[in-house]
Amino acid sequence: MSLPDPATPRKLSRWGLCGPFLLALVIVAAWSGLWVWARGQAQGRMDAAVADLAKAGYQIAWRQRDIGGYPFRMDVTLTDAVIREPSGWGLEAPDLEAEAYLHAPGHWMLAAPQGITFVRPRAGPVTVTGKLIHASLTDIDKRPPSFSFEGTGLNFQPAPGAEPFFLSAADKVEFHLRAGPDDEGGVFLSVDKGKARLSGLFARIAGDKPISIVWNATLTKMSAFSGDSWREAVRHWTDAGGRMQVRQAGVTAGDALIGATAATLTVGADGRVRGELPVTVRQAPRALGAMSDQGLLPRETARAAADVAQAREEANQTAHITLDFQAGRTTLGPVGIGPAPKVYDPR
Repeated sequence: MSLPDPATPRKLSRWGLCGPFLLALVIVAAWSGLWVWARGQAQGRMDAAVADLAKAGYQIAWRQRDIGGYPFRMDVTLTDAVIREPSGWGLEAPDLEAEAYLHAPGHWMLAAPQGITFVRPRAGPVTVTGKLIHASLTDIDKRPPSFSFEGTGLNFQPAPGAEPFFLSAADKVEFHLRAGPDDEGGVFLSVDKGKARLSGLFARIAGDKPISIVWNATLTKMSAFSGDSWREAVRHWTDAGGRMQVRQAGVTAGDALIGATAATLTVGADGRVRGELPVTVRQAPRALGAMSDQGLLPRETARAAADVAQAREEANQTAHITLDFQAGRTTLGPVGIGPAPKVYDPR
């Protein structure tokens, strides 16, 4: 008995052989077209945003712009980037890098590997370098957008001829801006283990010990914070009833401390802060004496304010005092110590 011959196997069709490769080529071509389209959209939106900001008095420029990141990212590199806002504040970076994934085009990561320079309107530029300088920007359509900055191992160097900056270094600096419910916005700033410049006020208070700063506040009526300039935006915000609710604030300089919680502040028509800020102060007489020595307070004023603080000191050299910002002036208890902090120039 003999076995039947096995059936001859059927030959694969050309489509069976080439189909997967053709499908892959179609997908690659479609994805490449999508990436090129997204690149054009990113470039167009960026140019439109720059044009809109220019109408509001902002200046944004760069020497060269490169857009890459194919196939899954959108990488934008600006060489010699310069940003200026109407009141004179500015930011410069020799190399500013931004990156977003195609599946999340509204989530940008930013980095400045060669450092940044921020320009103060009157005091001049300060160059910032460090181990790490990066940021993120999301929810651009919200007010405010979500923005986070983090820098570690930072050094601050004023440009030749510029006024000193109160810090020369810091282990870590963080800044966060977030949109909240009920038309609110959150602002958080922290400086960890900062080093004061030897010629500054903080150095007189802190000595060789590190400085730490924290600021945590919520702003209401954020939808009203808009205008062609910083001054107009703040005015619109205050006219709409905008308030800053301080949740936590403090500066620790060596053994000296000033801290505040649970206060509500606003801005008057003169551009200066208004409201009451209950503060806790440790070693207030020493700090006020240093301010007098630096010429920031008249000697008699510093002495009177120090007497008030000393009269309210507890056993641990901590005093509870209220800073009152009214009519453009700041008073510490019953003693006027100078102008209230200025948010914008009304002229």
